[in-house]
Amino acid sequence: MRKAYSVGQVNSYIKQMFAQDFMLNHIYVKGEVSNCKYHTSGHIYFSLKDETGTLSCVMFAGNRKGLSFRMAEGQKVIVLGSVSVYERDGRYQLYAREIVLDGEGLLYQRFLELKRSLEEMGMFDSCYKQPLPAYVRRLGVVTAPTGAAIQDIRNIAYRRNPYIQIILYPVQVQGEGAAESIAAGIRALDELGLDVMIVGRGGGSIEDLWAFNEEIVARAIFSCRTPVISAVGHETDTTIADYVADLRAPTPSAAAELAVADVRSLLDQMDDFHRRLNRLLMDRIVWKNQLLEQYERRLALASPASRIREGRQALIDMQGKLEAALAHRLEDARSRLAVFAGRLDGLSPLKRLSQGFSYTADERGRPVTDAGAVRPGQRLTVYVSNGKIYTEVQSSELTGDFQEEGRRDGTEA
Repeated sequence: MRKAYSVGQVNSYIKQMFAQDFMLNHIYVKGEVSNCKYHTSGHIYFSLKDETGTLSCVMFAGNRKGLSFRMAEGQKVIVLGSVSVYERDGRYQLYAREIVLDGEGLLYQRFLELKRSLEEMGMFDSCYKQPLPAYVRRLGVVTAPTGAAIQDIRNIAYRRNPYIQIILYPVQVQGEGAAESIAAGIRALDELGLDVMIVGRGGGSIEDLWAFNEEIVARAIFSCRTPVISAVGHETDTTIADYVADLRAPTPSAAAELAVADVRSLLDQMDDFHRRLNRLLMDRIVWKNQLLEQYERRLALASPASRIREGRQALIDMQGKLEAALAHRLEDARSRLAVFAGRLDGLSPLKRLSQGFSYTADERGRPVTDAGAVRPGQRLTVYVSNGKIYTEVQSSELTGDFQEEGRRDGTEA
């Protein structure tokens, strides 16, 4: 009896045959969506059909992140995936990895093939990415001369740094010969030794942006010694140039912001540093001046001149005390002298004269104090308070009191 195989063995064998077929492991299939169902697990089950037949398909939840639209009945799509056998049911189906709407499918296929090829060459590796300089003085731009992209780049770049130099290499950004024009512009600006280069254009369809998906442009960017920022289309657009460039910007305006530092904020920061430095310097100068004044005071106290000044001040103080003592003594002497002068004034002959007394003198000016010492006819001068009186003695007489006193004094009457 001949050997018989189980259903599972047959299905497994057929699956191995599918797995060994290179074409079936990476195939693009075009058709119309039919029987599309979104499962609660996240998987999508659908069929592709055309006028000749139907093919069962499934896209697992893990691959849905690359699906940019919601599938619906009747859509024309191109599916990238692999054909394999589902052993349990014994039927083959297409396991979808990527799905795009038909019309962009062929270009997208070319895009994926070139992307995979360049990635295998290592042209997307981060080790080849050049860092952008912090401050750019010369900026190169490869784009159309009349598009909105160059105007946006200029406006933003000059607003952030009015001193920057922008060098435009005008190129054709779409149509026949656009890729060659862009590559030539990149190579030409790279020879000028610029700080940064922006390569890009405004938004458009995949056909409009296709020049930036060409290998010649990718190789020109990869070979460029100048750091390159890719700024193609809008934020949702992705090109081969974005993968090869040192940095991707979602728009040309964003590229200008990434490339050009805001000089105003830098100047404000420098002003702030300048103020802080001045404040620190002034604080240090004040502190040093105070320290210097302390040293000067200490030195002044210890110097010979200071000693001399101190001695001189002591002498001045002693002189002041001495002068005060002398003044006190003089004042005391003046007081005593005034007392004595008062007493003497009471005994003064002139004082007596002013009180009605008189003074008598003979011809020789000798005072006459004894009545017995004069003779009749003798001329005498009598002094009073306001003048002199000339008189002549008529006679003289001694009184008893004066006689007795004269006897006691030993005089004769």
